[in-house]
Amino acid sequence: MQAGRMIVGSLALAAIFANVKTAPAQPYPSHPVTMIVPLAAGGPIDAIARIVAEGMSASLGQPVIIENVTGASGSLGVGRVARAKPDGYTISLGYIGTHVFNGAAFPLPYDLLNDFEPVSLLVSNPLLIVARKTMAAKDLRELIAWLKANPDKASEGTTGPGGSSQVAGIYFQKETGTRFQLVPYRGAAPMMQDLLAGRIDLMFDFVANSLPQVLSGTIKAYAVTAPSRLPAAPDIPTVDEAGLPGFYVTAWEGVWAPKGTPKDVIGKLNAAIVAALADSSVRRQLADLGQDIYPRDQQTPEALGALQRAEIKKWWPIIKAE
Repeated sequence: MQAGRMIVGSLALAAIFANVKTAPAQPYPSHPVTMIVPLAAGGPIDAIARIVAEGMSASLGQPVIIENVTGASGSLGVGRVARAKPDGYTISLGYIGTHVFNGAAFPLPYDLLNDFEPVSLLVSNPLLIVARKTMAAKDLRELIAWLKANPDKASEGTTGPGGSSQVAGIYFQKETGTRFQLVPYRGAAPMMQDLLAGRIDLMFDFVANSLPQVLSGTIKAYAVTAPSRLPAAPDIPTVDEAGLPGFYVTAWEGVWAPKGTPKDVIGKLNAAIVAALADSSVRRQLADLGQDIYPRDQQTPEALGALQRAEIKKWWPIIKAE
């Protein structure tokens, strides 16, 4: 009798374990998704991330939680995503600085092209060449002339090696024959605070960060680093109009997942981003930050991968030459 009970018990346990093994996996996503933002809270990249994350949550049916992981010009946060489990629950929002420039500026512990799966392009915008309100130069030509006459006396705020602001500053010095100090910050927000206080002289900054201050008259804007003017600030000339033709620097943002993330999960994340970028509220908020949303046919993993490769080919030689 006892042997019979043991056999029945063993069969019952075997059935339980068989059911566990064959139980279908929970559909993705079954719990919140973490979006790593590799720069400080309060800056323009963080603002874009929060707008997009909220829009994605509606489609995914789960919260998309922002986690700011700062340090080493964003490479600490991006590195965390490179090491994360490739299941779609940890993703990275990054930009040209973190996913292009850093590869030439640092010996990274990950490969920007081979350790990530592109998910989608989001938005782009040129930079603004801005200066403290008390800067005497009235326009970009006068600013360049003053910088040439005062080598190494001016200071530019940057987000550190690999950041858009620093790369733009290096590019500007090369194109104009000027020299000035590069002062690193942990994010755009503290950098702007020092520009407002006059502790630094100029910045090559995201439109989202600088435009509100320009419109309020607390800093000066000399040019936009694009071939066309900003609809939100049509009085700011282009670099072509201001006397520095062809000085184009565009900051763009995208989303990546760890290498090996299943294609169906990438597809769901991409669909959630596409839906978010089509939402009228999201579009309005991004437009208020001076962002241009990529057309629908460019909101693809393939388009993000192609742009990233093209930008690496363009910028790495310039950065490595310094």
